This record gives sequence, structure tokens and C-alpha cells, in this order.
Amino acid sequence: MSAATPLLGVINAGSSSLKFAVYEGEALLLSGQVDGIGVHPAIRVKDARGELLPAPAIGSPATPADALPSLLPWLEDQLSGRSLAGLGHRVVHGGAQHAGPERVTPALLRALSELEPLAPLHQPHNLEPIRRILEHAPELPQVACFDTAFHRSIPEVAQAFALPEALRAKGVRRYGFHGLSYEYIAATLPTVAPEIAKGRVVVAHLGNGASLCALREGRSVATTMGFSALDGLPMGTRCGELDAGVVLYLLEHDAMPPAKVQDLLYRRSGMLGLSGTSPDFRDLLASTDPRARFALEVFVYRVARAVGSLAAALGGLDGIVFTAGVGENATTVRAAICDACAWLCVTLDPAANERHGPRISTPGARVAAYVIPTDENRMIARHTRTVIAEAR
Repeated sequence: MSAATPLLGVINAGSSSLKFAVYEGEALLLSGQVDGIGVHPAIRVKDARGELLPAPAIGSPATPADALPSLLPWLEDQLSGRSLAGLGHRVVHGGAQHAGPERVTPALLRALSELEPLAPLHQPHNLEPIRRILEHAPELPQVACFDTAFHRSIPEVAQAFALPEALRAKGVRRYGFHGLSYEYIAATLPTVAPEIAKGRVVVAHLGNGASLCALREGRSVATTMGFSALDGLPMGTRCGELDAGVVLYLLEHDAMPPAKVQDLLYRRSGMLGLSGTSPDFRDLLASTDPRARFALEVFVYRVARAVGSLAAALGGLDGIVFTAGVGENATTVRAAICDACAWLCVTLDPAANERHGPRISTPGARVAAYVIPTDENRMIARHTRTVIAEAR
């Protein structure tokens, strides 16, 4: 790789974690993650070969942004004096006005801050690292990459709620999320699964956060998440699709304050709420507790039902792609979903499923099933490189 190839950093900040990576062109130089922020912070860093590197001391950061003062100087040392040419950030919500990655300015940051009520548990944590770096290194180009942007291609009829137009004008509509993951899969399909790349595909991003996306010719036409990242499939701690009447019941008859309703639906529901033990699919799969088994059954049922819904939106189905932590690694979950989708002509190859594919359906299956690892960080790096190059 030429020494002139710019180095680009990627930051993906969550509520209690901070993922980061450095790329030189398409080559990953290092990646890492700080977990347990605010409780028991721990950091792991790997080089391009996936081998562990000596990690920096990060102290006891209370927020993901608090880890940056220790992390950034360490990164500079690791890069042997070379400076980052830009820094890309995952931002969960771009609203209706931001249909692609954008160079960060104070005005953009203010506009994105106004979207915090639409993603209260994600947006503030996404924006705070950007704000810190803008204050302390204003000369470093930063690029905001939106999880909603990929879904701006969804037809208006699929974005609309059956609510008065005045609310839609205020931004109450379906947005969809996990767009960076879906965009990466769409870009990878022509190489990994060319026979379905231009067809009708449902991508299943299954992890602690989970959703499905319907792709037609590589473009999003429908997705299970809607106005917020709370909608759609049950997740680690999020409830997923819920009758709005339940919220009214909690507010009116249980006299539950809105903040407690939010805490219930975002942090105490989903797989944790169903199982009563853990939000982690690995724990549930290893458990003999009947409640853990029931939680997994509910998850599989809801995923399979949503696949059918998206197949209807597509007018048919040519392929299913599993991705993200559960989708890439949980063989039994994939098998159960494929079995539930047998009516769509999905036929699983058990041996291929056990070795994680990439193709896990039988050669003659009418609907092809694949396992394709996602790479949101790489997608962010690509967008960052493009935006910075266009600005020159």
C-alpha cells in the first residue's frame, strides 16, 4: 500500500461501548472495542491479522466519549507518526433530510442533535464523540454516516403511518435502521451470491439489535424497524413490534411515568423480558430453562413471520441472507428460521449450515440462503474516504 494512501479512522459509539478501527484504503490496520463503560470498562485491540495488541490504559470513562482522550494519542503512536486524514462516525438517525453521509459542521451537528428524541438511547452517544473531537481537533475532517440513509429508497407508501398529515410533516414516519449493515451486504452480494444480487432478497441482521430488510436489485424497499430502533423484531432488551394500546395501558391504568415506560420497552423487554434471565442469545442457547427456550421460539416465530411479510412486499423471494452476531454464528437459530420458511421453498443444507456457509441452502433450493458477515466499519470508512475526496 502506498504511503500516500490516507489513513481513516472509524468510531462507532454505543451507550456503554466504543468500537474503533483504522483503515488504509480497503486494508484494515487495527480494530478494537471498549466495553463496560460506566461500570467495568475493558478494552481489546487487534491488529490486521486479528492478533491482540497491547491496549492503552483508559482509566474509568463514564461515557464512550470519555475514552477518547486516552485512545486518540495511543492511536497516533500506533500509526508511527502518520496522521488520520479523516474520521467517520456511525450516527443512528439522519432523519428525512439526510440521505447520505455528510461532512460534519457545527450546523449539521445541531441538526442531528434535534433528532435525539427519535433515538434517545443511541443518538446522544453517537454525537458526543463528534462534538468532543470538533472542539479539540477542529482541523480533522469528520464524516457522519447514517443508519437511516440506506432506507431513503423505501417507497412513500411503505414509510407512512396511518396518522394525520401534520404528524408526518413533523417527521413521524418509518425510517428503518441498520442501514450501514444492509448497504455492506448489498455491495457484497454480487461477489458472494451473484445469482440473487439483482433479485428479491431479505437480509436478516440478527444480533442484540435485530431487524430485516427487503432488497430489490440491491435497494431497500421495506424494513421491520420503523420510527425508532424499538420497532420490529424482539431484540436483546427491546420489545420490538408492540400494540400502541399497551403503552396507553401502562400510562393510564398502571400510572407508569413515561421514563419508566421507556426503560421497560428499551432495557427490560425483548429476550431479557421473555426469558427473565439474560438478553444474550449465547446464554439462552446454552440454557435448559424453559423460559429461555420459549424466548428463542418467540424470536424465531417473529423473524419467520416478518420474512413472509417482506416477501409479500417484494412480490416474491429469491434469497435470504443471515448476518450480524446471531445471524452469523447461531446455527440452531438459522436452522429454525429456515425450517419455518420452508413454505417459501427454503431448503436448508444442515452440513453447510454447521460450517456457516456461505451458502447454507441445498443446491436445488428455489430460495437461496446465505450467511454473509457484515462490516459496518468498512462501510463507514468507504463513505468517509469518498466524502473527504469530494471535498478536495
